[in-house]
Amino acid sequence: MPLIALPRGRGDQAGGQYASSVPDDELTIKLTRDQAFVLSDWLDQMMGTAAFDNLVNEERAAWSPLYAIAGTLDKSLAEIFMPDYPGRLHNARQRLLDSLGDIDGPPTEQ
Repeated sequence: MPLIALPRGRGDQAGGQYASSVPDDELTIKLTRDQAFVLSDWLDQMMGTAAFDNLVNEERAAWSPLYAIAGTLDKSLAEIFMPDYPGRLHNARQRLLDSLGDIDGPPTEQ
């Protein structure tokens, strides 16, 4: 299971209290390989598009974690370099959709 690991600071050592004076506090996010693969592909498609970039530019600090996540996924997933990438991605998406069941996403504007 791919992990997105960021540096650990004092926030997790102080009885669960966040230490606001520690700017490099780390966090680990656990994803299944399918989740990581689909997210990696989605970020690759979205980053660099005008709509996505404009949205992120509204909160420019968000670029920092986005680059960290995208870079970590790229280094962790051999699938993105495999010749059968499209088929693997399709299968990963399907498994994730199947696991969601009848859960609808957020409403779309019409």
